[in-house]
Amino acid sequence: MFNEMKLSAWRSGVSGKLTVPVRIELWNGRQIDLSSEAPRVTIRLPTPAALRYLLSPSVYSLGRAYVEGAIEVRGRAADMIDVVNTLAATLAPRKRLSPLRRMAKHTRHKDAEAIRYHYDVSNDFYAAWLDPGMVYSCAYFENGDEDLATAQVKKIDHILNKIGLQPGHTLLDIGCGWGALAMRAAQRFGVRVVGVTLSENQYKLARERVTAAGLDHLVDIRLQDYRDVTGTFDRITSVGMFEHVGLQNLNAYFSHVQGLLAPGGVVMNHGITTSNVNNGATPYGGGDFIDEYVFPDGELGHLSTVIKSMQAGGLEVRDVENLRRHYARTCLLWNENFERNATSIAFMTDPKRFRIWHVYLAGCAYAFQHDWISLYQIVCGKAGQSPDTMAWSRRAMYAGPLAS
Repeated sequence: MFNEMKLSAWRSGVSGKLTVPVRIELWNGRQIDLSSEAPRVTIRLPTPAALRYLLSPSVYSLGRAYVEGAIEVRGRAADMIDVVNTLAATLAPRKRLSPLRRMAKHTRHKDAEAIRYHYDVSNDFYAAWLDPGMVYSCAYFENGDEDLATAQVKKIDHILNKIGLQPGHTLLDIGCGWGALAMRAAQRFGVRVVGVTLSENQYKLARERVTAAGLDHLVDIRLQDYRDVTGTFDRITSVGMFEHVGLQNLNAYFSHVQGLLAPGGVVMNHGITTSNVNNGATPYGGGDFIDEYVFPDGELGHLSTVIKSMQAGGLEVRDVENLRRHYARTCLLWNENFERNATSIAFMTDPKRFRIWHVYLAGCAYAFQHDWISLYQIVCGKAGQSPDTMAWSRRAMYAGPLAS
């Protein structure tokens, strides 16, 4: 009887608020439909104890319950994420405010462990939902109608155009992933490229791809911490990597990058930021879920924090471009690929990790769509340089390929 009363009050609280038809299946076989439409999301509570996840919901608590198997949820991930956020916003609005982020202690060992946890699932796992080039970062939809593979190539070309890469330059790619940017730079411009990653899986496959493309004489892929890179480079790119550095380390990170940059050189940082001006986590415990299950010790700074750290590190910001819309679409396409290939992906990993990634990709799309997080490409040069090294306009960034 007590559970019935709580369920009745809960149902009254969410009535008319959900935009996606939902069915609740109880441990005793009873079904509660929250709409006259056919349910697009079904939440099964296997025990009376699981009722607490509905009564006091947050993105973290419901996400954790789903991942750990305390509740069962069926439906498209995008619909599941919509339901979870609507429940949290309706029944736990006080959790909308983002707490200050707990600062993680970053060491070479901990950073390497975190990278291995996230990236060394298996190369086949990532290949099942990424584009053929296996580019795991925000794509660039120049016209808005490109397929994912085309948009990823356009993103790489957009970056290479932005940094003004030319034959004869040397390029450092920090966090090179599976080597797509390094290979594209070498193929288009004949430049010598060093790419570094902490992921053994990425390192091995990137090396294989470089060799298969006949680029061993130009591209050097290393299993190396960015803090151990030495020398100077005419151009430096960091794509989807600085989120792992840690907020307390941003000044030192950009200082090290500045030290690797040759006089007159250009560096571009492509990375995710939080929209919370205090560098807080995303609402309703979403950041806590990401930290525990997806990106251990990952930390997002606000754009203002990033720019301040760049300046403190000796870099002058020259151009900033917001690609939030592009990342929302990228994540949606990744999620569609994931669900399209769900049967085969389920055999590539364990059920828990499968559930993590199923909701993570859709959750990221939701966060980008709702301006909780964003993606900025920031072009910099060494601070204090003559302005003669700077272009008069942004025309070259959008003029198309500078070399075939």
